[in-house]
Amino acid sequence: MVIDMIYIRNFFLDDAGVTAIEYTLIASLIAIAIVAGFPLLSPAISSLFTKIAAHTNALT
Repeated sequence: MVIDMIYIRNFFLDDAGVTAIEYTLIASLIAIAIVAGFPLLSPAISSLFTKIAAHTNALT
């Protein structure tokens, strides 16, 4: 019984996985920001690639 209590206490005091969880939360927030911002940037990116393709076709 005492050994079980030691394991339970150690489990709650262990903070080894906290950093990994924090990095996962940061990465997921960045991914959400990218997905949310994509519709705003989509026309600009499409226009940029269209201009690049036009210049590339003009060179050949």
